[in-house]
Amino acid sequence: MEAVVSKGTLYVVATPIGNLGDMTARAVDVLTSVDLIAAEDTRHSAKLMRHFGIHTKMIAVHEHNERDQEAWLLEQLRHGKSIALISDAGTPLISDPGYSLVRAAHAADIRVVPVPGASAAIAALCVSGLPSDRFVFEGFLPPRGPARRAVLERLKSEARSIIFYEAPHRILECLEDMREVFGAEREATVARELTKQFETVRAGTLGELLAWTQRHDEQQKGEFVVLIHGAPRALESTEDSAEVERVLGILLEDLPVSQAAELAARITGVSKNRLYKRALARRGDKEA
Repeated sequence: MEAVVSKGTLYVVATPIGNLGDMTARAVDVLTSVDLIAAEDTRHSAKLMRHFGIHTKMIAVHEHNERDQEAWLLEQLRHGKSIALISDAGTPLISDPGYSLVRAAHAADIRVVPVPGASAAIAALCVSGLPSDRFVFEGFLPPRGPARRAVLERLKSEARSIIFYEAPHRILECLEDMREVFGAEREATVARELTKQFETVRAGTLGELLAWTQRHDEQQKGEFVVLIHGAPRALESTEDSAEVERVLGILLEDLPVSQAAELAARITGVSKNRLYKRALARRGDKEA
């Protein structure tokens, strides 16, 4: 009788974004015990492995070869091998490779296990001083000005806090475009080199942050997270307002006014008080 081979496990393992003290004990245990580590850059990750005394075999899985490596990795997992997926820093798949492999693993009924840890986007949001209950992560903006400004224009009326990553050689151009599109008075935060020796977190208006960054050459180096306060509700487009009314109307069909207003506020980001008044008006119109 042929032996039944249990499928392996794919671990998605977060690693430090700077300070090695942020490496979790669980991450070390997993990376030590798996059969293989799929790393974005094996040369970069080798330094981390040496620091923690991890000798597990590594192979490179990055944006240029992920599709080619995927079939082989899945075959290893089907035959009971355990694999850890890591990126150069932080949590894999967040502006890093890995999406295709994780999706394929699910399709093949292979267990996928998160090993949480550092994420630059979440770390920056927590210290930004901006609303953190609702946010949207946009990753890196397009490198060229016209395309970058087009994306920013699309986000101009976004009510949630917006998180971007940016490269040092584009930070000034990025902040200039943000000031022009969102306005010089829009609140924002620039977080640079998080958890590293020269970490900086600066909050202010976009106009202030651009001027400050221009004045300090050292603040134009490193890895950046730029966070923008959501748009005031006055900037809602007509389409946005129509969608709010549609959501509120659906909820009012089955819920009391107060519950409908509260749930609509959570869905749309519009203030509960405003929606409550609008719900009362709609209910009154129906009863008239």
